[in-house]
Amino acid sequence: MKPYLLFQNRDFYPKWGMLQKSPLPDRWREREYDSYWQSLPEVKRMVIQDLELDILFQAMAREDPFILEVVKNVILTGVSDISTIIYRQNILKDCIQNQEIIRNVYEIASDTLLKYYKATSWYSGKSANSVRSTSIRSLELFIEMLVALRDIAQEHAQRFESAGFKTLFTTISTECTDEYLTEVRERLKALKLENGILISVRLGKGNKGTDYALQEFRGLKRMSWIHRILAKEEPGEYNFTIADRDISGFKALGEIQEKSVNKIANTLLQASEHLAHFFAALKTELAFYIGCLQLRETLMQKGQPVCFPVPYEVGTRNLSFQDLYDVCLSLRLEEPVIGNDANAAEKDLVIITGANRGGKSTFLRSIGQAELLLQSGCMVPAASYSSDVCIELFTHFKREEDHSMKSGKFDEELGRMSRIIDGMRPNSLILLNESFAATNEREGSEISKQIVNALLDKRIKVICVTHLYEFSKALYEEGRETALFLRAERKPDGKRTYKVRERMPLQTSYGEDLYNRIFCRSVTPNTKNESVGIS
Repeated sequence: MKPYLLFQNRDFYPKWGMLQKSPLPDRWREREYDSYWQSLPEVKRMVIQDLELDILFQAMAREDPFILEVVKNVILTGVSDISTIIYRQNILKDCIQNQEIIRNVYEIASDTLLKYYKATSWYSGKSANSVRSTSIRSLELFIEMLVALRDIAQEHAQRFESAGFKTLFTTISTECTDEYLTEVRERLKALKLENGILISVRLGKGNKGTDYALQEFRGLKRMSWIHRILAKEEPGEYNFTIADRDISGFKALGEIQEKSVNKIANTLLQASEHLAHFFAALKTELAFYIGCLQLRETLMQKGQPVCFPVPYEVGTRNLSFQDLYDVCLSLRLEEPVIGNDANAAEKDLVIITGANRGGKSTFLRSIGQAELLLQSGCMVPAASYSSDVCIELFTHFKREEDHSMKSGKFDEELGRMSRIIDGMRPNSLILLNESFAATNEREGSEISKQIVNALLDKRIKVICVTHLYEFSKALYEEGRETALFLRAERKPDGKRTYKVRERMPLQTSYGEDLYNRIFCRSVTPNTKNESVGIS
């Protein structure tokens, strides 16, 4: 039995973090947590840093370490299969319409795992008898929780429309019937061996026992003392009694008992582990949708739009959106942030130029965040959003000076770009933010142009923020139909609107505006002796 809430025909296997070790966050140690994320590839760490995804992850998790682990794994391992994305979107739509039911199912899975690990954490598993008894207790717990899930499925299944939940609820209702569960309870009660143990065994080489097997045993019949005296001994029946102080005899009897229950203990263990994996998978996969619900709730309370994006097949070059905004910036600020519109359909290159502090980097981050959310099956922060899915997303943003660097800032940029390119495949997406600005205009422009042209030749989609005028001008003058040029808007008075419009590149980034705002003071008449502000 599988939940199949993230994939239509397979389980979700987390790649990084503590989830690889245990599905129960109570077992995690804080000092071990970061070490489990050190295996994260460098390109993934760049994406998290450049797009400020830690803010997004924390907003989805709301301080729940388990949900935090899940959303990190799901978002960083987005899928490129359109049917899987739509499959998840439909499940999420059901979650939005039935939030109380979904949270109830999640709590059942969480409580089940908590009780299971508490019940099984004390035994070593070396003794077949201890495995048998512990597995029976675990299975009794799982049966109780399956009944709770079945009751929810039978009562609310008609409220769900997605294929994922329909399959899950149908499976639970079909496989967990009263007749089946009653039979399981009876068998588990018999396997507790409360009436004693009946063993069959054959004599092997050297008269040693072989083929030990547990037989059905209903216990000794109760007889009065008269019946016991008059009862005739069955022919061929022998018995003996072990003396109270015969330690070797009891040890030998214990070994015989272990051999006889070994097979049934392994069978019970496999059954309990199968159900434990089911509840762990159910909790893990639902945790992602709980995170999506919590993100949606936060953004809607702030009055920011969210929508289900429209995915297109890999390589079709479809990108258009309305009121797209930087979700991490919105989560940091109390007031709503400004969104942007753009249409980059049939474009494989987008160049963004314009005024300093005009919102270019924020705009670039918003696209990257939306792409990751789209390919995880989540909603995106926009009024509408459609895009072709990419094989993988890469980022190359400028870095602040690092005094620990062994080489110059420009060398660090080139080295980082080289490592990114090593892992690229056709139909990937790369976001460049003021790359190679650490050198002079001519050298930076030439390097940028050669790298971008090489990426385009390999069918890599490029979205680039740049202040290198020679670079953007050269690409603009080529007149390529597959390129879109955007510019951060600036009013005549120097005011930034944080809107990005389709415009040709300009030679200036209006750094003078920043100079005037920071260093120049405008003295105005002040009859009330008030302090003069910076203009």
